[in-house]
Amino acid sequence: MAVTAVEAWDERWATPEGRADWLAPHPAVAALVPVLMARGAEHVLDLGCGVGRHALLFAEHGFAVEAIDGAAAGLDFARREAAARGLRLSLSQADADTLPFADESFEYVLSWNVIFHGTMGDVGRRLAEIWRILKPGGLYQGTMLSKRDAQFGRGRAVAPDTFIRGRDANAHPHYYCDLAGLAALFAGFELLSLTQEEQRRPGSWHWHILAERR
Repeated sequence: MAVTAVEAWDERWATPEGRADWLAPHPAVAALVPVLMARGAEHVLDLGCGVGRHALLFAEHGFAVEAIDGAAAGLDFARREAAARGLRLSLSQADADTLPFADESFEYVLSWNVIFHGTMGDVGRRLAEIWRILKPGGLYQGTMLSKRDAQFGRGRAVAPDTFIRGRDANAHPHYYCDLAGLAALFAGFELLSLTQEEQRRPGSWHWHILAERR
């Protein structure tokens, strides 16, 4: 993940105000818990866990949870929360581009609002890593920015469909995709569910994805 992206999130997670909107699990993720239990999933990975909202949710339901992020402040908060709730959770600082796990380690990988911070090539490498560590038939759940998003095309273009918002020299890139681009990126998966949803602010359109490793 780009250093600038990690630095931006690290700054956000360091304050209560920055964490405030990221403490409750997303309903789409929470809704998958019974599905995972019915499938007999045991080992799950929260890739880009932030302050741990989803990793803590999975730990509460008895899953063996690995959670990684590049931002130390988020990991520190998640570690404190896990201790306060008496939950077992493995947290580590790591890079989404090179995951520190063996092949076919997980039945489920979550990466919510994470892997699109970069170019299409970056996203492709991250998905290849996710495919590698998923067991055959394992589930991936995540999001991608849609070209329908109001921010698409704004800012400085740094690669095809990839823009840096604003004038800050330390800002990080965002990649946007349409249905064709999404299908190409997920060629190694079977798409089980695909919707476009607004997140947080009007015009903030994301693809919500549930896919199975072939």
